[in-house]
Amino acid sequence: MANSENQEKKETTNYFDFSEVLKYYFRKKDPNNKPNLNLRMMHGINKISILLFLMALIIWTIRRLM
Repeated sequence: MANSENQEKKETTNYFDFSEVLKYYFRKKDPNNKPNLNLRMMHGINKISILLFLMALIIWTIRRLM
C-alpha cells in the first residue's frame, strides 16, 4: 500500500517539473554552431509562447481557486 502511495506522489511531482523549461531558457550557446536568422526567430517565438502559456495557466488557476 505504501509503495503505491509513493508511486502516485512521484507521478504528481512529474507534472510540476519545470526543469526542461528552465534548461531551454538558460542553456549555453554552442560556439561550434552558428544558427541562422530563421532558427533564432523560431526559438524566440517559442520562448514567448511558453511564457504566455505559463502566465495563462497561473491566471486560470487563480481564477478557479477564487
